[in-house]
Amino acid sequence: MVLENKLTLMEEYIMKIKYVIASTPILLGVICFLAKAIIGSNVAADGTLEEPFFLIPIGFLLFFLGIVSLAGVALISMFKKTQVLN
Repeated sequence: MVLENKLTLMEEYIMKIKYVIASTPILLGVICFLAKAIIGSNVAADGTLEEPFFLIPIGFLLFFLGIVSLAGVALISMFKKTQVLN
């Protein structure tokens, strides 16, 4: 009885950790967008534009990677729960 209870608590902890790890790229993508907004852009004396443009595609890549991984983890856990119930 106690062993089963400990296993259930461990499974719940692992489930929470999976969601945190899967949602981390979303947070990093938002941080990239915020960093780009905070840094801003300016025009140099010779007329060239200076801006951290690389943060935009990296932000989009991380954001959508996080959405896909979060959806994948949710689908896998949903399928595992239905298999356990059957």
